Amino acid sequence: MRIGVPREIKTNENRIALVPAGAEALVASGHQVYIETGAGIGSGFEDADYEAVGATIVFDAASAWGNAELLLKVKEPIAAEWQYLRDDLVLFTYLHFAADEQLTKAHLASGATCIAYETVELPSRELPLLTPMSEVAGRMAVQQGAKYLEKLYGGRGVLLGGVPGVAPAKVVILGGGVVGTNAAKMAAGLGAKTVILDLSLERLRYLSDVMPANVQGIHSNRHNILEQISTADLVIGGVLIPGAKAPRLIRREDLAVMRKGSVIVDVAVDQGGCVETIRPTTHENPTYVVDGVIHYGVANMPGAVPRTSTLALTNATLPYALQLANKGWKAALRDNAALRKGLNMTGGMATYKAVADSFALPYQEAELFLS
Repeated sequence: MRIGVPREIKTNENRIALVPAGAEALVASGHQVYIETGAGIGSGFEDADYEAVGATIVFDAASAWGNAELLLKVKEPIAAEWQYLRDDLVLFTYLHFAADEQLTKAHLASGATCIAYETVELPSRELPLLTPMSEVAGRMAVQQGAKYLEKLYGGRGVLLGGVPGVAPAKVVILGGGVVGTNAAKMAAGLGAKTVILDLSLERLRYLSDVMPANVQGIHSNRHNILEQISTADLVIGGVLIPGAKAPRLIRREDLAVMRKGSVIVDVAVDQGGCVETIRPTTHENPTYVVDGVIHYGVANMPGAVPRTSTLALTNATLPYALQLANKGWKAALRDNAALRKGLNMTGGMATYKAVADSFALPYQEAELFLS
């Protein structure tokens, strides 16, 4: 199979979907791998590293896309890349369709087969290709929040961990999943008073057992959310519904109860966000202020640490990419139920119900396309 890997062109996105070791594995399996020149530089991989393992370097995006039967990316194609979509292409990347109707309809119109990292789902309900980036983003959320709490950036001027004789900052985390757990580890490690809100009592019991004493688990409901954010210095949004828009847990009017100069970091922004006032931002211009509250909405947070993020992501994605290449997408999805859940659309039809429901689109089950 011909496999293409273009350079990511989203603002300040320095990850790459395939490292040289992955290219070597695909070449060893008999596939042709085309890497756009410079695609790996942001993650510390030179063109020569790919050539040394048998990959072919191509000199523009059109060649990386045009040569490919299977196209591997990190982030969803932006508008400038939609021209390369076609009905005989299999696209394997993060897509987050439910947050962007224009993106969704452009991909549907192309007829491309779109398999989303974020909806591949194991029987345990774990999202194995979202987990590594959620780990990175959860940890980064605390780093970024701590920075923007500094007075220099308009924050309250609070040190997250405090000092002897001065109380630490309070961090409130919405969601006790992978993002929330990793954020809590970081916040607690820095000495902050940390609160996690989650709907699942079973999850809260687990977190109570494994988290340090400065982390408190509280059941998530409207009353408790308002009570906790009213005294928070940093709020981290980490609530996810696979493939669907994130639930809006903090409304515009709720900002009135928050402290001036407090910070919101919404990790769920690429799924629409769990804060009504959040919108996607970039690493170049990461924050804005609404009603005195600093909002951080960078939609590709792990792109700021591309070496770590690329290695973590490709460790998880390569086994699935090999299945798609070795078997073809239909056989691979028939044989692997987790990968089958990644199919969001094919042949101009939405095959993931949460995506279809987001925009009232016609829906057909993935299995109908796998014969």
